[in-house]
Amino acid sequence: MPRKTPSVVLVGRPNVGKSTLFNKITGHRRAIVAPVAGTTRDSLARPAVWQGTSFQLFDTGGLYGASEDPLHELVVEQGKRAIVGADLLVFVVDGRDGLVSGDQTIARELREADRPVVLAINKIDDKRARHATMDFYSLGIEPVVEISAEHGRGVGDLLDEIVKRIGIRDSGFGIRRDLGTSADSEDSENESQIPNPESRQETAIAIVGRPNVGKSSLVNRLLGAERVMVSEMPGTTRDAIDTVLTWHKRRFRIVDTAGMRRPGRVHTGGAVELVSVAGAKRAIFEADVVALVIDAREGAMDHDAAIGGEADKAGRGVIIVANKWDLVKAEGPDFSKKFDDEVRRHMRFLDYAPILHISALTGERAPKVLETIDRIAETRRKRIPTPALNTFVEAVTAANPPVSPGRKHVRILYAAQIGVAPPSFVFFTNVATTFHFSYQRFLINKLREEFGFVGTPIRLQVRRRQKKGPRGARNAPKER
Repeated sequence: MPRKTPSVVLVGRPNVGKSTLFNKITGHRRAIVAPVAGTTRDSLARPAVWQGTSFQLFDTGGLYGASEDPLHELVVEQGKRAIVGADLLVFVVDGRDGLVSGDQTIARELREADRPVVLAINKIDDKRARHATMDFYSLGIEPVVEISAEHGRGVGDLLDEIVKRIGIRDSGFGIRRDLGTSADSEDSENESQIPNPESRQETAIAIVGRPNVGKSSLVNRLLGAERVMVSEMPGTTRDAIDTVLTWHKRRFRIVDTAGMRRPGRVHTGGAVELVSVAGAKRAIFEADVVALVIDAREGAMDHDAAIGGEADKAGRGVIIVANKWDLVKAEGPDFSKKFDDEVRRHMRFLDYAPILHISALTGERAPKVLETIDRIAETRRKRIPTPALNTFVEAVTAANPPVSPGRKHVRILYAAQIGVAPPSFVFFTNVATTFHFSYQRFLINKLREEFGFVGTPIRLQVRRRQKKGPRGARNAPKER
């Protein structure tokens, strides 16, 4: 039976630097960092490794202390749930502020939780912290490590203390990262050296949509747990929250994203919302399949189509999830067809995406979501044997030959699949041409119908077959 990856949870008051530390350790800028107390709401999780020891690191919202967030009580509940399931707690405090009553309250609760604790005094690079750090030793928590999460100072010592306490080593890991470098770049040389302890085959799912359509409720329903925060207030989710789920021996990484408003409105929502929406777009780009959640009461809106267009342009598989179906199914037997027809009218370019009617609140048809996503993920990776593809092309073009703008007849000589995820094909013809968009659409629909490419865009290219040289070889570039 596989060994459980230890969980390490960062806890502390709002705005003490937990998210900055989270980003520094994981090497990914996934947690939103802003000078606004209460920016982080849900518990973020990312794999991390240090000196041969791998663990799952959690960033939580601020407990107690000043916060401008109207959902602060829900944030505290989320944090407490993370504490209960932790193997190790890292209590982050602000060295500039010194010891305050909120820190004492949290320390008392951590003692009651009966979990190992490491105390991290952050922001010690600030001269205001030089005389205040000694007060934290009165909390009676050991060990104490002084750090600057922003600049990486002391973070290696903190990680040494963490791995000493979780003490599970995996063979093949042993690379110590230089934490003094910036974590902003995800393509840095250091990061490319860090093995990902979770790097097994998995399907990445991005749950996207406008604010308040039920994305977080759907994630919790699929996971069977209150993993992410749910509120009637639009914009509850800020960070892109990803969680791993195993279903029927399949592994899924589900990412709950912030609601994506129209660009003009996003700019009025402040820096935090701008970063949230950027995170949602990145989740689309990194996904295998995108679940576009729409509100069944409102139907498809223009901005739903814009979000779906981002997924289609990125070549991701797409499923359209009409949530809150329990509120509209009493409309009558014809409502379902009229609803789907209207969705297709708004999003003609997503005619390949299945539409599911579900209720995340009641669970109605929610299991179908994972089942359909799994099928889409499989078809995105499908590769058609060249003989079967050319037999298909011969039959289709014999009945419906393409026409070139300059000539009466165009012959498709042969075709080949040149890529997967999304499935990509090239058609070689006897003349240099492009197909009319209607004929290209015809071929794509026939490919989908014949080979079952459900829920995935198909890319198609047209090329003229290269002429052969005098000895039968392909034309080669001239010698210089």
